[in-house]
Amino acid sequence: MKNQAVLFDLDGTLLPMDNDEFTRGYFKLLAAKLAPYGFEPGALVDGIWAGVAAMVNNDGSRTNSEAFWDCFARTFGQSALDHRHVVEEFYAVDFRAARRFCGFAPAAAETVRLAGSLGLRCVLATNPLFPAAATLERIGWAGLEPGSFELITTYENSRFCKPNPDYYREVLARCSLEAGCCLMVGNDVGEDAEAAESAGLRAFLLTDCLINRAGADISRRSRGGFDALKEYLRAFAAEA
Repeated sequence: MKNQAVLFDLDGTLLPMDNDEFTRGYFKLLAAKLAPYGFEPGALVDGIWAGVAAMVNNDGSRTNSEAFWDCFARTFGQSALDHRHVVEEFYAVDFRAARRFCGFAPAAAETVRLAGSLGLRCVLATNPLFPAAATLERIGWAGLEPGSFELITTYENSRFCKPNPDYYREVLARCSLEAGCCLMVGNDVGEDAEAAESAGLRAFLLTDCLINRAGADISRRSRGGFDALKEYLRAFAAEA
């Protein structure tokens, strides 16, 4: 069967960033937004990380959004949910200030357009830890259009997270794709390459903002910058 689709990661792949710097910066903005409502910054950040862990450990029985907010309520009390609208307003409005913690790569949009021109279906397989508003905002920062992707994973529409291979299986099922005919492009060795391969996909590591937490040997992996990725996509699309 001819190769069908390419799944693109966003943060650190199509949108250059130092993940730690970005997280620290945007958490500080979120803490400032919620401080007037009685949330102590340190406790809030700890609570957000607990919510992230709940999403990462989601077993598919609920959406990631439900996993996060259930954890948030357990951490801060049910009354904390009265301020959910403040968090949603943050991601819809204030979050845009976090753009300064990211870079920009003109080649990102060029690469997505190339994939489409080669007849490949495109999915934005960003780890669904963010609400849709924040994901759409980051897509814009990368110079991309949401319409370039037939699926964009967010915490509202997903029930698994990377590095769980079931995240990839869920994406494939929703798009009626065969794993062996799909390519995952990302910058994280564990979350993007190894996890995708566990689900049967091929993988290409974009090395501009490489994350290799376990220090894995990547010398034999398909990898490189955007120029190398474009050549790989051309070969991938041409395979019988």
